[in-house]
Amino acid sequence: MTTTHVARRRRGRLALRNTAVGWTFLLPNFVGFAVLTLVPVLLLFYYAFTSWDVFGGAEWTGLANFRQLAHDASFWKAVTNTVYYTVLHIPLTLAASLGLALLLNRRLRGVAFFRTVAFFPYITSIVALAQVWNMLFSPTYGPINEVLRAIGIAHPPGWTTSAGWSMPAVIIVGTWREMGYYMLLFLAGLQTIPAQLYEAATVDGANAWQKLRSVTLPGLRPTTFLVTVLLTIGSFKVFDLILVMTNGGPGQSTLVLSQYIFQKGFGENQFGYASAVSVVLFALCFLITVVQFLVNKRRNS
Repeated sequence: MTTTHVARRRRGRLALRNTAVGWTFLLPNFVGFAVLTLVPVLLLFYYAFTSWDVFGGAEWTGLANFRQLAHDASFWKAVTNTVYYTVLHIPLTLAASLGLALLLNRRLRGVAFFRTVAFFPYITSIVALAQVWNMLFSPTYGPINEVLRAIGIAHPPGWTTSAGWSMPAVIIVGTWREMGYYMLLFLAGLQTIPAQLYEAATVDGANAWQKLRSVTLPGLRPTTFLVTVLLTIGSFKVFDLILVMTNGGPGQSTLVLSQYIFQKGFGENQFGYASAVSVVLFALCFLITVVQFLVNKRRNS
């Protein structure tokens, strides 16, 4: 056997060993993804076309669940509330997280402490946060309404006890909770902007606002796109915060699609119908994400 053949065999064995090592890292994660995510999602699309209450077999009903959705007032109320939450939550969280990032992207004393404080609500128990905010929003003894009365507002909002103010209250808490996480993403994006661009802008006589508009925001475009996509998906599937704060009430004023799916599936055992609602939610998230990618691609072309 020639030296060339020996070298080829060694390289082949090395490549095979490296492949085997790579699969040992990938396989556990892939198995977990397949069992816990991929298979349930595929079953979801099947059950959306069936009538199934978990106790018996799934009976194929075709498009019956989707025809029922078209005339379901509660479903359309959930869609409206989900869009309402999304339309307000995304720009508020974008503005708050970007503002925090710009403020804490400086060499200040104790800046690491303030970054930690801003991020802390995101990792705190959602149940604890919701209970604290419910006390703060209490229309009778809550400190927020006490402050409003002190500044001359005789009839402050009812917040979570009011159908008109319950969703704004949830949006405020959702923005406050998540802005620290997205602040970190913006901080990472700010580190990628070359300092020479700011130096050149200073030489050209640009003020702080002109630097923000002409250097910072264009440099943060990829990060802003990522944050917008993540916020969109997260806003459409918001569940735990609303479940703990308002449980969809008062009435159906804060009922969203994720909670409606939970009610139909685990509350009324209509898993086929709940699966149909889940497919609609998936389609909404998918279509909006595709549109965002297309718009971003057109802007960058």
